[in-house]
This record gives sequence, structure tokens and C-alpha cells, in this order.
Amino acid sequence: MREVYLRGHGQPWVFARSVAARSALESGGLDMEALGSRSLGELLFCDQAFTRRAIEVCHYPQAWLPALNASEALWGRRSRFDRDALSILVAEVFLPSLWQVAEISGEIR
Repeated sequence: MREVYLRGHGQPWVFARSVAARSALESGGLDMEALGSRSLGELLFCDQAFTRRAIEVCHYPQAWLPALNASEALWGRRSRFDRDALSILVAEVFLPSLWQVAEISGEIR
């Protein structure tokens, strides 16, 4: 499992959690710990061998969030990326700071 924050303007905008079976990662040649600060999304979208499955959208369960961001009714999305026997489930939760910036910039009306 890998958990990261995607930031904008120095604020955490998105909490992301990626999950895959260790055995599949090892046999699939992907070391998520070695990614460091490199974006997993960059890897998934640049490697054309990965296929993205359907995107699911819902309110993300508060209990699954880190205590710092635990809040009710946060929207999230998830999808699965497959490459041969390797499957990675990627969930992204949109944090209140993202919506605040969007409202200020006029992106949300």
C-alpha cells in the first residue's frame, strides 16, 4: 500500500491510496517503495501496457482516511490499473482545500 498527498499551492488537495498484492508487484517488476516522490500516475499513464478499468465515484468512508483528513462526505474516485497479472487499485479523495481553491478561482459556481 502506498499513501501520498497531491499538493497545490503548498496545500494537500488530494489524498491518494494505491493498493496491490506484494507478490504481484514483485513478479510484475514494480517496486512502489522505490518510486519515492515520483508520481505513480505518471508511471501508470506512460506505460502503455497498463489498462485502466472503469472509474467509480462515491463519498469516501471517513474511517478510511488519515485522522488529519477524516471528514464526512468527501468525494473520491477509484479505478484499477492492470498490466498482465499485476493489478493496482488507485483511490483518490478530494480534500476540502481543493474545493476552496476551486471556488475562489471561479471554477465552481
